[in-house]
Amino acid sequence: VQLQASGGGLVQAGGSLRLSCVASGGTFTMYAMGWFRQAPGKEREFVATISWSGVSTYYADSVKGRFTISRANTKNTVYLQMNSLKPEDSAVYYCAANEGVVARHGSEYDYWGQGTLVTVSS
Repeated sequence: VQLQASGGGLVQAGGSLRLSCVASGGTFTMYAMGWFRQAPGKEREFVATISWSGVSTYYADSVKGRFTISRANTKNTVYLQMNSLKPEDSAVYYCAANEGVVARHGSEYDYWGQGTLVTVSS
């Protein structure tokens, strides 16, 4: 499975961005999908995950209420809508696919995209 993330950019604090991740080369509905992020000098951290059906979603406490993960299985795409962005949200955001149930740990994911940079200015 190949994953291609896009949608990052520069935004002011309080603004919004929507990230997209398109999957190819596999059966999209076999995979739970996740978003992770890594800021410079920091470890990669979990952001959000969604089940194959879209019914179950889980978020990191730091983004709960501000970010929304969703998926369009007919388009092989998972989204991350990010609202009320803060400077501390600045990071490279990665999408990942897990052939199984939703998961919060990166080690449980089988495939990773290349990342898209989000920069939030204060």
